[in-house]
Amino acid sequence: MISQTQDAPPAAGDRDYAAEQRRWEERALRRALEVPGRLETFATGSGIELDTLYGPAQLEGHDPVTQVGFPGQPPFTRGIQSTMYRGRLWSIRQYAGYGTASDANQRFRFLLAHGQKGLSVAFDLPTQMGLDSDDERAAGEVGQVGVAIDSVADMVDLFDQIPLGVVSTSMTINAPAPVLVAMYMVAAERQGVPAAAVMGTAQNDVLKEYVARGTYIYPPRPSLRLAADLIAHCTREAPKFNAISLSGYHIREAGSTAPQEMAFAIANACEYVGAVVARGIAVDDFAPKLSWIFNTHTDFFEEIAKYRALRRLWGRVMTERFGATDPRSLMLRTHTQTGGSTLTAQQPENNIVRAAIQALAAVLGGVQSLALSCYDEALSIPTEKAQRIAVRTQQIIGEEIGVTNTVDPLGGSYFVEWLTDELERQAVALMAQVDERGGAVACIESGWMQEQIQEEAYLAERAVVAGAKVVVGVNRHTESEEAQPPLIFHPDQRAATEQLERLDARRANRDRGRVASALTQLRTAAEGDAELMPPIIDAVRAEATLGEICGTLRDVFGEYRPPATI
Repeated sequence: MISQTQDAPPAAGDRDYAAEQRRWEERALRRALEVPGRLETFATGSGIELDTLYGPAQLEGHDPVTQVGFPGQPPFTRGIQSTMYRGRLWSIRQYAGYGTASDANQRFRFLLAHGQKGLSVAFDLPTQMGLDSDDERAAGEVGQVGVAIDSVADMVDLFDQIPLGVVSTSMTINAPAPVLVAMYMVAAERQGVPAAAVMGTAQNDVLKEYVARGTYIYPPRPSLRLAADLIAHCTREAPKFNAISLSGYHIREAGSTAPQEMAFAIANACEYVGAVVARGIAVDDFAPKLSWIFNTHTDFFEEIAKYRALRRLWGRVMTERFGATDPRSLMLRTHTQTGGSTLTAQQPENNIVRAAIQALAAVLGGVQSLALSCYDEALSIPTEKAQRIAVRTQQIIGEEIGVTNTVDPLGGSYFVEWLTDELERQAVALMAQVDERGGAVACIESGWMQEQIQEEAYLAERAVVAGAKVVVGVNRHTESEEAQPPLIFHPDQRAATEQLERLDARRANRDRGRVASALTQLRTAAEGDAELMPPIIDAVRAEATLGEICGTLRDVFGEYRPPATI
């Protein structure tokens, strides 16, 4: 019989994990740490420092029932459906659009023919800014980063032979969202599809434009009014249409950390919810239709934990702040797009791998809809080849590798559960700072929110330049194996000429008196406190252009100028 020494571990049934972990740290780990590691410290992409190992000690006080729960039930940490992808895969919704409406229509039909079930529209910069294509500020930008839409006739052409009662469309449009949604509804009307049957989503999250993208028009408070009016209108008239896609995506693209993306997006959402409730609409009447878009970056486990933490945090906010009782109001339903800012122009084929890893993280995090930033997006508008690879990548994840066979497969991982808790804790702390400063709009008006994001973006860029943050092909492993430059998409310059000709023709063939009357009614409504969607829809039916409608609102609300401190 071999005698048991004093230092030998106790029998398996008597072992305490915490004690055993301390034993391991004091012996094996301490000896191993005598040899320098690859890095002095290890951290997530957002700078959250990480231990060598995670176990029960890191989850002390963690309650798996109240903090993790079960899929399809509050707190929704493990997903918003009981069977998740065992029942139905996420929606594949690649972002597309360029040139004229007819050009983009061909790309949409290509994507639908290759297995995509819904559409996601990219608009050109003049459209995003509420400008007509012949505005002098639109010069050189018409049809260049998305499709040009000047009038409802363009919207009709954009969805030619695409049934709007069957296909769901997501529109990445913010400041002029009420006008573009009005055009979409009228285009559906001209297909014989009533507003009540139209499916889709408008981003309509203009508050994040002031802190991230910059495609704002009016000051924050009238912009909030317009966004809330659209939500209220769709709640009453278009119940299948998601009138806002609350966005963390662009906040992250601007350089924020994951906790900032979470906190600032939810803080903005609270402003919209409060504004709609103030219009006399019960929170449970519209909150089930709120949708989201977040950004999936490359730190694999941080992104998985982020989606789990977001669902839990949002459910608590809706219950505690707004008194929501419908379980659907507590569900954070999200689209995600892989990180465009993580793509590199150097060795662009590496971006296929980046997007695939990011997409896998999003799936393991439990998203409802997904788009991949195509590998050539750092160089141009994506080619059809790049779009096809992006769709096929999602299909491989969904159908080949087994990650969709069980719900929340990483749930219960010591590390994932700890990181989920930590991300939520940091986001809650940031939200408290926003509240202390008077809410999201006040933080935007003062420039505080912008400053927080800009500081993080600056630090991240310094880390890349210094080599502390590795970007393969950019600051490490930079040798190139490419004999030929990659094939990239070149926008056809004839698109702008054609768009201007179409705009002139449409202006010439409309009832000018009807247009003028509709715009006068819109101005009167904007000067008062009436809801603005009805007169906007009337102006669209009268064939008023996007620039004319937004210009009328500009005259009333003014244009936004960022605070001088930024």
